[in-house]
Amino acid sequence: MFGPACCDNPPGISSGEESGQIKKIASLNSYVSGNPDSKLAVLLISDAYGYEAPKLRKIADKVAAAGYYVVVPDMFFGDPFIPKTNLHDWGDIHPAKPAVEFVKPLIHALKERGVTKIGAAGFCWGAKVVVELAKDADIQAAALLHPTFVTLDDIKEVKVPVAILAAEFDKISPPELVKQFEAALQAKPEVDHFVKIYPGVSHGWTVRYRDEDITSWKRAQEAHQDLLDWFGKCLQKAHSAL
Repeated sequence: MFGPACCDNPPGISSGEESGQIKKIASLNSYVSGNPDSKLAVLLISDAYGYEAPKLRKIADKVAAAGYYVVVPDMFFGDPFIPKTNLHDWGDIHPAKPAVEFVKPLIHALKERGVTKIGAAGFCWGAKVVVELAKDADIQAAALLHPTFVTLDDIKEVKVPVAILAAEFDKISPPELVKQFEAALQAKPEVDHFVKIYPGVSHGWTVRYRDEDITSWKRAQEAHQDLLDWFGKCLQKAHSAL
């Protein structure tokens, strides 16, 4: 479901400090960052505010600095959610589950250019897209950050290593539900997993934290590092073993 927490603290305007650029990959305009010759790629699937959000691009640059070619696609084709408009009406136009079909050609294009391992992280709305990719093993590692729309049945169908980074105060994916996700993953020993509930933060904090809120800022940085560690484990170590 969508809720007011999905819209809290909308992203500001870019400060121009981004290190990436805009490219079209398959049919999607994308913010790309990192070495295009890397054999390891990471997709970041945005929340409702879309691929232009400065803090999302800052995360992309951070992940790219760890050795990945990072792609943040425009999943809304120039129509992200705008504050003070009706979120549910916008969501009807941009359902998350069918949007997975926009990403598959992008994944194919990355593999054609020599990428051998692909991870994907989804924020809020984007988590539903990533969990759908994880069901078909289109990617080699998944991460769901304060997910929206993700159900227990979704988690039971996941086929690749998955991390779930959740907030203590989250009515959309409350800790009780996240613990059910964890139990379902524990019942699937063939699927590696990492589940963490971050204290003192609310839904959306990893990409929409307030700079002046020291707790949220610190927890966001912690989550970003956990995300990097997860992809390091699932992608870099697996790549090195080839």
